Amino acid sequence: MSLLKDIQQTVQQVAEAISAVLQIETEIVDDEMTIIAGTGKYKDMINMKEEEGKVEAGYLYGRVIRTNQPYFVEDARNDPSYDPSVLIGLADEWAEICAPIHYNGSVIGVIGLIAFDAKQHQSLVSNKLVLLPYLQRMSELLTSKIAEQAALNNWIKTTQKLEVLIGSIHEGIIAIDENGIITNCNQTAQQLVQKDKDELINMPIEKIWPQSPMLEVIQSGKGYIEQEEHYQCEQHDMHLIVTARPITINAEVVGVVATFRRMADARRLAYELTSEPKDLYFPEIYGKSRGLSLVKKQAEQVASGTSNILITGQSGTGKGMMAAAIHSASNRRSGPFIIVNCGAIPETLLESELFGYASGAFTGARREGKAGKFELADGGTIFLDEIGDLPLHLQVKLLHVLQSKQVERVGSNRLINVNIRVISATNKDLEEMVRTKEFREDLFFRLNVIPLHMPPLSERADDIPLLMVYFLSKYSQMSVHSPLDFSPEVKQVFINYHWPGNVRELENAIEYAVNMTTSSLIDIESIPPRIRNASSPLPPLQIGLDQHSLKDMMQEHEKQILIEMLKKYGHGLEAKRIIASRLDIGLATLYRKIEAYQLLTDEKS
Repeated sequence: MSLLKDIQQTVQQVAEAISAVLQIETEIVDDEMTIIAGTGKYKDMINMKEEEGKVEAGYLYGRVIRTNQPYFVEDARNDPSYDPSVLIGLADEWAEICAPIHYNGSVIGVIGLIAFDAKQHQSLVSNKLVLLPYLQRMSELLTSKIAEQAALNNWIKTTQKLEVLIGSIHEGIIAIDENGIITNCNQTAQQLVQKDKDELINMPIEKIWPQSPMLEVIQSGKGYIEQEEHYQCEQHDMHLIVTARPITINAEVVGVVATFRRMADARRLAYELTSEPKDLYFPEIYGKSRGLSLVKKQAEQVASGTSNILITGQSGTGKGMMAAAIHSASNRRSGPFIIVNCGAIPETLLESELFGYASGAFTGARREGKAGKFELADGGTIFLDEIGDLPLHLQVKLLHVLQSKQVERVGSNRLINVNIRVISATNKDLEEMVRTKEFREDLFFRLNVIPLHMPPLSERADDIPLLMVYFLSKYSQMSVHSPLDFSPEVKQVFINYHWPGNVRELENAIEYAVNMTTSSLIDIESIPPRIRNASSPLPPLQIGLDQHSLKDMMQEHEKQILIEMLKKYGHGLEAKRIIASRLDIGLATLYRKIEAYQLLTDEKS
C-alpha cells in the first residue's frame, strides 16, 4: 500500500479544503497512479487508476513522477500528451497545474488543480506563478501528516502567497470555525462587509450576518450553493449570493468556508452573459437587394484581413450585425468579440471602460485594478459602435492604441500590448465632423481604412417582404392566432412606408402587430398608428419647361424635401438637429442647403 493510501482520509480533507477556497477541482494520485483523493468528478473515481495506471506511458502525471518536475498544461483538451482521454475526444478538462509530492527524497504522488470552465481556466493562467509554490506547500502538509485543522490554520494564517491568491479572487471569502468565529477573509469580503480584516477576525459571524445559514452548516454538515441572503449591519444593507461548504475532520465539522458576491453584481453578470452576441454569419443578414448584396460581398472579402473597418449607415440598418458577421468570418473568430457603445456609456466612465484602470486610480477603484475593453478584446475584435460620439480627448487615446497596438490604463504609465482588430460604426457624417473639427482627421483615416456602407431600408424595397416573413416567423409564437399572415393592404403599406428606423423599426412594427392582431390575418388596424397614418409621399415634382438638366431636377426635389421637413419639425436648432439626423447629413451641411435654397426664416436658429 502506498504512503498516501495510509493517510487517505487526511488527503481527501486537504483536497476538499483546497477546492472550497480556490473554487477549482483537485486531484491527488500516488506513485502507482491510484487516485487517492479528489473533488468533483474525481471524487467518484477514488481508488481507480489514472492514465491507465502506466507511469511510463508519457502522460502528464507519469511525467511528473518520472521527472520530479511540476507542469502547467494550458490547453488540456488539445494536448495529446495530457491524458489518454484526449486521444478519444473525451477530455473535459480545460487546463491543469500539478506538482510532485515528495517524501524522503522520492516522488510518492502528484497533486493537481484542474480547470473545467473558462473562469477556472483564467484563474489558473493568471495565478500559475503563485499556485506552483502553493502546491508545493500542500505537498509538504500532506507528507508531514499534519492534522487537518492544524494544516488549515497554518495554511490560512501563515501562507502569504495564499493570501495574495485569495485577495485576487473577485468574490468575497469568509471562513469560520466550529464555533461560528471568523478565522479568515479576503479583501473583497472586507469591501462588501465594509469592515477591516483586523476587525473581522475573531468576530462571531452572527455579528455581521445575523442568523447566517453558515451556522446551520456546522450543525448539519451540509453546505449550500448560490443562496440569496439579505443582511442589515449598522445601517449597511447587504443583498448577497452565498455558497458555503463545510470543512470536516474525521466526519466532524470543524469550520465552514463561504464565498459570496453582491446580488447586483450577480445580476449584472447574468445580464452580460445573456446579452453577449451569439455567433452570427453573413447568411443570417437577410436581404437580396442589390445594395445589401454588394456590401455583404465586400464584407466577406475583407473579413479575413486585419485592416480596420468603418461601417456607416442610418440607425437600425444592421451595422452591429455586419460587424459580428465579419468577426465570425475572420481568422479571429475563436477570439473575443467585444462591443462598446460609445454613445451609451457616460463620458466620465468611458475612458476607464475602454482603457481600464490601475490600482488606486480613483476613489472607488478596485484594489486590483480593472482591464479595459481593449485588453478584453486581445486576440479578437473590438466593435466601437457610435464612434462619432467619442469625446475629442478620448479620440487621442484611441488613435494611440490604433497606431501602437498598446493600451495604457488610467492611472498607470505601463503600456500593455494588445492584438486587436477594430471595427467601428456610426450613423453620423464623420467627414463633415472632421471639417467642423468635431472629429480628428488622423483618427478618421485610421478607422476608415475599409469603409462599408449599410443601405437604408428605403433603398431596399425588395428586402421588405423577405424581412416581414422572417420577423413574423420569429414573433408569431407569442400569438394565440398562429399561423399568421399579412393582409395585402398591410404588405403594400409596409413596402411604401419610408422606414426612418430601418430594419429595427420594421421588426418592432411586426412584433407590435403580432401582439395587437385579433385574428390569423394581420390587417391595417393591427399595425402601429405612425405607419398606418403615415403622411402621403411628397407631391410629384413640377418641372418647368426650362428645367432640362438632371442637376436642376435633383435640386428642386431636394428643396421640396427640405420644405416638407421644416414644415414638419420647425425651424429651431433642435428641429434642425432632428432633420439633419433624419437625412443622415451633418448639421453644417443642412444649414448650407437651407441658405442656398433661401429657406431661412425670421425665427432664431
